[in-house]
Amino acid sequence: MRHPVSRLRLRALTVGLALAASALLPAGSAGAADPYEWAALGDSYTAGGFVGDPLPALGDPARDGCDRTSDAYPGLVERELEEFPPGRAVHLTNVSCGNATIKNIATEKQTPISPVQPPAGGWTAVDTQIKRAGLNAETDVVTIGVGGNSLPFGGMLLKCLEEGASATGSCREHYTNPPEGEESIQQKLDRVQDEYIEMLAAVHEAAPNAKVITVGYPAVLPEDGSDCNRLALTELSLIKHADVDWLREDVLKQLNHRIQQVTNFFGDRYVDVYSSSMGHDACQPAEEKWVEGICGDAADYWTTSVGALNCAVVGKRATLVHPNAAGYANTAAHVERAIRIALLS
Repeated sequence: MRHPVSRLRLRALTVGLALAASALLPAGSAGAADPYEWAALGDSYTAGGFVGDPLPALGDPARDGCDRTSDAYPGLVERELEEFPPGRAVHLTNVSCGNATIKNIATEKQTPISPVQPPAGGWTAVDTQIKRAGLNAETDVVTIGVGGNSLPFGGMLLKCLEEGASATGSCREHYTNPPEGEESIQQKLDRVQDEYIEMLAAVHEAAPNAKVITVGYPAVLPEDGSDCNRLALTELSLIKHADVDWLREDVLKQLNHRIQQVTNFFGDRYVDVYSSSMGHDACQPAEEKWVEGICGDAADYWTTSVGALNCAVVGKRATLVHPNAAGYANTAAHVERAIRIALLS
């Protein structure tokens, strides 16, 4: 687990930044000043899904099917900023949405797919996250965690499960030399990079004065595929060890690399959560993992099944390789630091 000293150092930095920001303001001005405006955009790794309480609450007519929760990193950071404000209050507008793609940030509406108490006619399409967040010249900081669904990483995991059930199947081979009409992994990554460029340009146009912070993906896969038990639904199940290694090196790390490259090109700040989460992937023991496996622990309101997958047979819920509370706490620590630095610079 993460060494406690690193947490103490991070807390010391957080308090130090808060005090430094307060010192820059005239006495009594912090409470009267307009709050900083922070918009959180992103997919399920930002929204939360099954960690914490649903936002809006179950039964609230404002529910939109996006599965935002109280203990995902935007909520955790918001509470820290309330306790230790960076000179003045920070107002969060969180419009992240499970299953969001890069295009759902700026150019395309999204129809949410939440399995939690969907309305009889299904969820209504929601507007782009730029519009939902109301980005404008008054926006001070924008955080963005998106990209995986544009590959789509989840669909690739399912394909790797399918190939893993075969004695000779290989999802690495499938995506390296794909069937006619299907993108190779290189083509997928190139397309994602182009979409990310267009998205960041749109964010900067909508919020010309904002500091933009992009958030990468954590280490959901082990550094050695053989760490995974192929009989365990609570890990990566049937995915072959060689394919786990390929997914890590040629897909996940490359996705983060492309996001960081584009972020640097725009002069924005990239938050690396991969490095700090290594050794806490979905194939580690329950007390050490920061990412749940195909099936895992989740709040009671979350579903036990998705399609043919039934996690109830192992007493778990359909977590589909997403962060747990510890994973969000780690991401929150890094995002909080990035926001404080952005607001002070």
